[in-house]
Amino acid sequence: MVFRALLLCFLCGLPIAASAIELTLPASARQTAGQDLGVSSYALPTAAFDGVEIPSRVFEGFVTRQAWRLEGGGVTPLQLLQPLRDELTNDGFSLIFECADLQCGGFDFRFQTEVIDAPEMYVDLDDYRFVSAIKGDADAPSAAVSILVSRSAASAYIQVIQISVDQNADINVAKGEEIIASTQGSGAIVSSGELGQELDVSGHVILRDLVFQTGSSNLGEGKFDSLASLAAYLRQNPTRQIALVGHTDAEGSLEGNIALSKRRASSVRERLIAEHGVAEAQVSAQGVGFLAPVVSNLSEAGRTANRRVEAVLISTK
Repeated sequence: MVFRALLLCFLCGLPIAASAIELTLPASARQTAGQDLGVSSYALPTAAFDGVEIPSRVFEGFVTRQAWRLEGGGVTPLQLLQPLRDELTNDGFSLIFECADLQCGGFDFRFQTEVIDAPEMYVDLDDYRFVSAIKGDADAPSAAVSILVSRSAASAYIQVIQISVDQNADINVAKGEEIIASTQGSGAIVSSGELGQELDVSGHVILRDLVFQTGSSNLGEGKFDSLASLAAYLRQNPTRQIALVGHTDAEGSLEGNIALSKRRASSVRERLIAEHGVAEAQVSAQGVGFLAPVVSNLSEAGRTANRRVEAVLISTK
């Protein structure tokens, strides 16, 4: 009953202060995160996870990321999303992609698109909705927006990412890396792109594409895009330092998991130094085992998400 009443209050609710559109939320919605990233880039999902990656269109301009929590029960993500989706179309936006949990790609979509960290934003892998839209000419839109809605047992969560597009930007994406035209000669350079921006804004980033050999702490063979981007960031910022922090699921002893997570972080550090030319002094390795999960360990999907290595920015300047 509480949420049904909240839905009726959309037109008398709180405006979302952002550069592209002011949406209306229920008056009781409490903002949990508000990030103005300045001039940045955003990979706007345009289709569901295809088995390898999420097809996206990258825009550059002024980016904001915001999240809200609504307490109560009895409403679905679709019921929450529908009024916001209608506001987008009424404001001149064209919907380019919409999906629901498993249709989006479930776990893979959730962990390969931008989501504000918990507890500010929560996503139930089996119960979320997503929509993306652009405003203006399809080939040269003036703004883009995505809305992600999910809920826990007691609360609902809404995330809105918006970008006012800079039409002078020239960005393409290849396998998760940004290829930016050089202004100092021909050719192109690989940038740290969104990974570097996330490090600067959030202070940490999950290296999601890493694969370790079965039953081992050794990093798998092959090229990992996240390491190329991280190495580019460290080369561009030679005074910055990071700590690679290994994490595990909750199976097994804490002592054993801390040791395993540190060995995996050390394996990543060795690869960065040996194959990407990163200075040893810029990167250290630590392990915390299962002490910092990103989601619950009660499901296999959750345990998989918790087994990870993160890069943590430890520089203060």
